[in-house]
Amino acid sequence: MRMDDFGDTCVLLKHGEVFLKGHNRHRFVERLHDNLRLALRGIGGSTWIKVAQNVTVLGGQVPQEALVERARRVIGFASVEPAVRVPSTMADITATAVAALRALNTERPGLGFAVRAKRRDKQFPLTSSQLAGHLGARILAEVEGPRVDLTRPDVVLTVEIDRKETYLSWARHPGLTGLPVGSSGRALALLSGGYDSPVAAHRIMRRGLACDFVHFSGAPYTNAASVYKAYALARELNRYQPPGKLHVIALGKAQKQLAVAGAGRLQVVAQRRLMVRTAGALAARTGAQALVTGDSLGQVASQTLANLVAVDEVAELPVLRPLIGREKQEIIDEARAIGTADISMLPDEDCCSLLAPPRASTRAGLPQLHAVERRLDLDEVTAALLDGAQVLLPGEDTAEVPAQSTGCPASESESESVPASARASAPA
Repeated sequence: MRMDDFGDTCVLLKHGEVFLKGHNRHRFVERLHDNLRLALRGIGGSTWIKVAQNVTVLGGQVPQEALVERARRVIGFASVEPAVRVPSTMADITATAVAALRALNTERPGLGFAVRAKRRDKQFPLTSSQLAGHLGARILAEVEGPRVDLTRPDVVLTVEIDRKETYLSWARHPGLTGLPVGSSGRALALLSGGYDSPVAAHRIMRRGLACDFVHFSGAPYTNAASVYKAYALARELNRYQPPGKLHVIALGKAQKQLAVAGAGRLQVVAQRRLMVRTAGALAARTGAQALVTGDSLGQVASQTLANLVAVDEVAELPVLRPLIGREKQEIIDEARAIGTADISMLPDEDCCSLLAPPRASTRAGLPQLHAVERRLDLDEVTAALLDGAQVLLPGEDTAEVPAQSTGCPASESESESVPASARASAPA
């Protein structure tokens, strides 16, 4: 059953945490609408946005299904509800409610229904409860089969009355909730090819942080598979925010320097320290105010509490770890929900396993780490890593990643390219 059979269609977007804000609520709403406009780009027709009390109404000359799909990407809405828009008269509201329940009951005979009414226009002649009772009675009188079920209804008909128009809806999709992306600032997310880091980035976006990404590859000692995955992951994550850049840094030579310097069982933690040190320097260039990692306490040797403390010692910015208390299966389930799991499953050569010792230290000592790092000129190493970084802008329309993505020195110009293999791996 299509809603456009019953009148002018639109989509009701119920506000999430924005509702709790005080005098500066309008700033959050403006950010929310800016992000919505970005999500609607390229939809194939004109659209309009109308603001009501704690709800945004979305419509346009495009299919309602397309509006729903784009709106569900936008972080900050508690629910996304396809609706029909009718004049705020008793005759129009009643006729539409009866017609909708008749069609629904044809598809699902004997369904249980409930009516929920909300009167924003207090000049409307009936109160919310009176209107709900009136519509329920008319439906029972004019439609054979449906029954009232206020406890566990099969269908909830919601009716929201504004001054000139009323919105009727009988479908509801959960939104992403959270704060509008960008309302809390900007962060730099360390993006590997696994399950954890994309989920961590998505979670931090839902707290209002816009993300750029940095991926450390093992080039020139590994192939470009991890770069392809990182690009595809960043492209998928950018569906939920104003597009962030992906910085690709070839770490392989620096990893070998740490090994030659005698890191031994400290190799993995020393690499993590170098990543955080380099990411912090990159954040200073990009204006990011925090780093984001996918660490989960105790999941692997580098994520014990002692090793996390050792890594944090070199961080000049806060290191946010939104998955710190999550179990692996919880993270995988969330990756499936946000669309990154299929990409993370693809094989690659992870830089973290490059030159890793057979047994990594679970309690890296700071004096030993300092001794290894003193054998290198870390400022020079970090500068070289940043100078060789490649900057990509994962977007909707892509071609191929240039040859520089294998880890060779790259130009500073942006590219919107990705290989066909990475494109195919990204869920639509």
